[in-house]
Amino acid sequence: MEDIYPGIVRLRFGSPEKFTPSFFKRPASDRILSSMPVPKKSHLDIDCIEFRKTSRGCLLEIPLSSGEDIYGFGSQMKSFRQNGKKRTIRVNSDPPSDTGETHAPVPYYLSTAGYGILVDTARYAVFYCGTHVKRSSGRNSGGGKAGCLSDRTEELYGGSDSQSRKVVMEIPSAKGIDIYLFYGDTVLDALRRYILFSGGGCFPPIWALGIRYRGYTKLDQEQVIQLCESFRNDNIPCDVFGLEPGWQSKAYSCSYEWDKVRFPSPDRLRAGLKELGYKISLWEHAFVNPSSPVYGKLRPFSGDYLVFNGLVPDFSIPKAAKIFADYHEKEFVRNGISCFKLDECDNSDYIRSPWSFPENSSFPGGMDGEQMHSLLGILYQKTIDDVYIRNNIRSYGEVRSSHCFSAPYPYVLYSDLYDHREFVRALVNCGFSGMLWAPEVKHGLSKEDFIHRLQTAVLSPLALVNAWTMVHPPWKQFRRAENQRGELMGDRKDLIAVVKKIFQFRMSLVPYLYSAFLRYHLEGIPPFRALVLDYPDDLKCREIDDEYLVGDSILAAPLFAEQQKREVYLPSGGWFDFNTRKFFQGNATYEISPKLDETPIFVKENSILPLSSTNESIDKDTCFNLTVLAFGDNPEPFKLCIDDGTTFNYENGDSGWMELSWDRTAGKGVAKIRSNCRIKRYRISKWDHVQAASVSVAGACGGEVQ
Repeated sequence: MEDIYPGIVRLRFGSPEKFTPSFFKRPASDRILSSMPVPKKSHLDIDCIEFRKTSRGCLLEIPLSSGEDIYGFGSQMKSFRQNGKKRTIRVNSDPPSDTGETHAPVPYYLSTAGYGILVDTARYAVFYCGTHVKRSSGRNSGGGKAGCLSDRTEELYGGSDSQSRKVVMEIPSAKGIDIYLFYGDTVLDALRRYILFSGGGCFPPIWALGIRYRGYTKLDQEQVIQLCESFRNDNIPCDVFGLEPGWQSKAYSCSYEWDKVRFPSPDRLRAGLKELGYKISLWEHAFVNPSSPVYGKLRPFSGDYLVFNGLVPDFSIPKAAKIFADYHEKEFVRNGISCFKLDECDNSDYIRSPWSFPENSSFPGGMDGEQMHSLLGILYQKTIDDVYIRNNIRSYGEVRSSHCFSAPYPYVLYSDLYDHREFVRALVNCGFSGMLWAPEVKHGLSKEDFIHRLQTAVLSPLALVNAWTMVHPPWKQFRRAENQRGELMGDRKDLIAVVKKIFQFRMSLVPYLYSAFLRYHLEGIPPFRALVLDYPDDLKCREIDDEYLVGDSILAAPLFAEQQKREVYLPSGGWFDFNTRKFFQGNATYEISPKLDETPIFVKENSILPLSSTNESIDKDTCFNLTVLAFGDNPEPFKLCIDDGTTFNYENGDSGWMELSWDRTAGKGVAKIRSNCRIKRYRISKWDHVQAASVSVAGACGGEVQ
């Protein structure tokens, strides 16, 4: 046993493999972790952990106490509380059912008892989360289901009569394993240690928290400029315009060169979009086309199978990563490209064509295909992120796969799947593993479905409209087939007005979100997280996967499809409906019926919420005009981050705070600035004190739901 930091322990069993997630991780947030107090109790008896080698690899058995619930395992889309489930930690973009396979599975779980366990492996580990009961040495006590014979398979296969008190983990091929234990006085405290040990959460540039739009894949240079101009003419907020595969001369696999027909003058494009206030994001994947300038250099450092007739570079080899990174630095980063979308670094075996490399692949750095599938997303992120870091530029991109210790990388996960409820569940689950999820909007089945999806998107880590299959913006026609045929809606003015209101709401939240991300970076607190992390003793919160916290003060309760109303559970304390300012007592369930253009959120009592006036885009010199809302009688102070918003200079002290507080005696707001940064980032236009004039208790707004 090795005590690494207060509350973090490493246990080694047998002889672990060389290539594991920890082998490639970023340095831990050493100063912060070292200063954290030792948890009052460990919550897990290390002596009860069992290990043994088998012909299949190795096994771990870890106790699971009565009343203990577990969460995590990465970007799980199909389930929330993981007790009683089998989780296969296998990268897959199209999981057919709730197996544990997903875009970014992580061999890590978090317990309501106040600890987290990470199994340091890139193998397709399997976790049996209290699913099976071993035969005991004594006489069986009987049981079974014969006494209540059923004619329904769901009941017959619905679970064991008795619950196992262990989590059993099988790690294939390995003859040893390291596990990391993260302890805390609360479940959130344990998670914070994991995120800080990963290197702290990412801190995106401030412009990246605005609206991002990815255009139709076949747009050419002039069409891109015209579309961007139309957004400005229509006063539609947008900070980042994303180019999809059509910008490249070869896309499947990638040349990483501009298509000279569609984009004859990339310099003109970059200058034009910069003048309009846009940043540019470029789509790509890691599979290198024979026409690419880096193909010849990377060929000796690639796997033995091709994907889309392109090389699969081995980014675990520093020289391979440097070749790829240097090219991107010279051709793109130094020419003003602000971020990348890193596509198809996952895997899929459940569609018509299993397009990625097989598990039996071998790579010159020493990994096989199984290990590389687990780590390709992380290695790809690191390769590109290193370019921005050495140029003192903060970036914020998109990625389709990730793994352990990913919190420091400024990338948000996304999916080609499109179930709205699964997207929200993935967003909620990602917080348990120090990951971020974008519930991107592509199209809608109805006006209500489209609007509800947009409302979720603006209450997520990345407010993303991915219109790569839509010739026209989806608010002009949200149905894909009609959009591609140019059949725009005749009554689209009303929808456009709602879209603008939703986008403007997101822009108003940017100062609040920016400070939440800084806490993610410095303190390891996920900016988007499940209710159970803050309310672990509330048994109702342990089941809720369609509500979540945004920062410390906002509770989001999205609607789905054509819903006009929904039930919302509010945890302990008081809560204000943001749209009506009505006060609700917590520990109760209410039925709400927001208007279609109202994004359904609640604000915690005694919070301060700074809201910015509308900006159509954000740059390094933007000064936000704030209306500061103080909710309740005794609002807690709120700190707004001040820095240049784009570089890492804050690490050297070029930063500060504006602290907002409410003077109850004087009945007015107070703002104090402590900053070494010369930029004027905020101007307060108005204070508004929101008090509980009318109190809603259970039954007053549709009734409590038992």
